[in-house]
Order: sequence, then structure tokens, then C-alpha cells
Amino acid sequence: MNYLTGHWSFDPFGVLAVAVVAWHETGLWRLAGRSRPDRTRQRRLRSLWFYAGLAVLVLGVESPIDYWAGDYFFAHMIQHLLLMFAAPSLIVAGAPWQPLLAALPGRSGRSVTRGVLAGGWSRPLRGFGALLLRPWVSVGLFNAAMIAWHLPGPYDLAERNEAVHIWLMHGTMFAAGVLFWLQFIPSPPFRRRMPLLSQAAALLGTNVIMIGIAMTLSIFVQGSVYPVYQHIPGVTLPPFADQQIGAAILWVCGDFWAMPAMVVIVRRMVASEGSMSTAVDKILRSSRGSARTGSWGWERPEALAELRAQPPPSPEAGP
Repeated sequence: MNYLTGHWSFDPFGVLAVAVVAWHETGLWRLAGRSRPDRTRQRRLRSLWFYAGLAVLVLGVESPIDYWAGDYFFAHMIQHLLLMFAAPSLIVAGAPWQPLLAALPGRSGRSVTRGVLAGGWSRPLRGFGALLLRPWVSVGLFNAAMIAWHLPGPYDLAERNEAVHIWLMHGTMFAAGVLFWLQFIPSPPFRRRMPLLSQAAALLGTNVIMIGIAMTLSIFVQGSVYPVYQHIPGVTLPPFADQQIGAAILWVCGDFWAMPAMVVIVRRMVASEGSMSTAVDKILRSSRGSARTGSWGWERPEALAELRAQPPPSPEAGP
């Protein structure tokens, strides 16, 4: 039981999370004074997702998971899944952006929003943000971060250098996760620009990469590839067995998150295309094309023409 109740780290990050909740509540209160009751209820419901995401984020970096991640590879894989999948997806679903801006003192929230969206000084910032939010850039950055931080060199560097571990590894994983999930989950005022067919291809491709990493760490190597875990005193679990357990967690959780997301996308495609067979056929053709080109079909002219020809989803399909 001590594995779960001990080794909690009460550092400033937990205080920051509480401050963010209070700031967000202030923004919700201000927006409620100038919004319709139905909009206020929608923001309140979304806030529950946001707070759940913050709780998962705190769990990932303050709980015993973070403590044991320094000794066990499988615990580190659990932490990575929380930082790249669970926490970002919940925070994106919570759409905290407008309430956080509205909490700025006086009319600063509106002024900052207007300046960022239309001011001349923010043009380079808008251009950089637009680049990061491009669907293929967001998905590419997510997969690049996932691959890079599981290579032995960067992984061992992060384990031996606390600043690299916390700010660079965890920071890029979480930021890439937010950019990735913005392509799939409604999060006003951001608009999803990735067509449904590309969403399905992106999920399939990302899942394949996760499974590939897991197979490499558990099947295609004969021993531990992370020297940092090979000489830890007091750890009785063999490093390679630990690595195989972590790879299994990555493999299983890869399917765990991908399947529900794929079900939602297929439902949207059915609503758009009119039948299940047409939607599934498009997904299969996209996956076959991505396997041939290695680019998930976004660079094929015929795929782009097909995507442009897709009718928009009906309002009854839901977000």
C-alpha cells in the first residue's frame, strides 16, 4: 500500500494547478454575467473536463508514479501516457481558453484577445500558431516527440538531467498532446480543420507507430536498451523484463485510446456519407494509400480531391 500512498511530491506545480482552477473560475463567473444561460451551462460542463485534465496532469507529475518512474521503465510509460494522451485530451475537451482570458483584470481579456487576433504586433505569433495548428504539423510533431523521447540517447539524457526531464521531455510531450487532440476534439474557439478521412488515417498511423515502438522494445531487441535502468540499486525486477512490461502497457493503451476515438470518427463519417459501408471503405482505402506512400494520404492529389469533395457533416451528427 505504501507504493500508492507514499512518495507524493508537494512541489509548486500543485499550487500552480490550484491557482489555474481559481483563475478559470473567475473567468467563468465573468462570462456568466454577459452570456445566455445555455452558454453558461455549456462552459460549466466543459470546465469539469478541464479540471479532470488538470487532476490527471497533477497525478502524472506529483504522485508516486513520478517517483517510481525513476526506477522502473513501466512506471515511466504510464506517466508518458498520462502526459501525452489522458491529460491533454481532457484539457482540450474542457476548452479553457476563453475563461482564462476573461479572468484578466478589467477589460484586459478583451483587449488581449483583440490584439492577438487582429493586432499588427501579433502577426508573427499568429503565423507561428497557425503553423503549429496545421493538421499534418500537429500530428507529425506528436509522433516525432513520441519517437524521439523513446530513443535510448534522449531518454537516458532526460533521466540523468532533471531540467531536461521536467521541462523538455514532459513539456514537449504535453504540448504535442494538446496540439494533437485539438485536431479531433471540439475545443472552442479553435476549429477542427482536419477532414474526417484524414482524422481516421492519423489515428491509424499514430497507433501503428505506438505498436511499432512497443514491438521494438519487447520483441526485436534481446535486452534492455536504456543503460540508465541497468544499475539501479534495490530494484529486483530485471531491466529487460521491466522494459517488456512497459512496452506491453504502451501497446495495450495504444489500442485503448485509439479505438474509442476511431468509433467516434466512423460515426461522424456515417452521418456524412449516409452508410457504414461507404465510411469503412474510405478508411480502408486511406490506410492502404498511407501504407504505400508513408504520408497517410495527405500528399496524394487524388486523396486531396476526394477530401475536398466530401460534404460537411450534418448538424445532427454532433461534435
